[in-house]
Amino acid sequence: MKKGKVWKYGDDVNTDVIFPGKYTYTLMEPSEMAKHALEALDPEFVLMVKPGDLIVAGKNFGCGSSREQAAACLKAAGVQAVIAKSFARIYFRNAINLGLPVLQSEEASDNLRAGDEVEIDFAGGTIMAGEKTYKFPPLPDSVIGILEAGGLIEYTKKKLQNQAKT
Repeated sequence: MKKGKVWKYGDDVNTDVIFPGKYTYTLMEPSEMAKHALEALDPEFVLMVKPGDLIVAGKNFGCGSSREQAAACLKAAGVQAVIAKSFARIYFRNAINLGLPVLQSEEASDNLRAGDEVEIDFAGGTIMAGEKTYKFPPLPDSVIGILEAGGLIEYTKKKLQNQAKT
């Protein structure tokens, strides 16, 4: 289980808001990308985010262009998970591939507030905030494996190494 503070945003937070397109071809390192995460939406975010914090949003988080940097910058900034009512399909896949947990929970999205302290049980499918518990579909073992490995590339490398040993 991991604890973190909530950063709260609304519906339709698009990839250009998460990571400005003007940096797409100039910043290559995730640590540099992190310095610009959500800068147009919330200039305080990059100054105040702490490792383990979470983003809670409304519907259609990550809509817009397919930009891996939109997931990479949040992960590099220390965000432990994004909780939303729904995700754009490509953002969802990019986040998992990069090892950033994305959790769908309408109830948590509606009820969690900025600054709330939250604890997540990824395997159990629960988000706890004080006395309240919110559910999300438990992550499949394969997704947990990808997240624990730090992303799909590392997960695949480990699987191939294990296969080579047998």
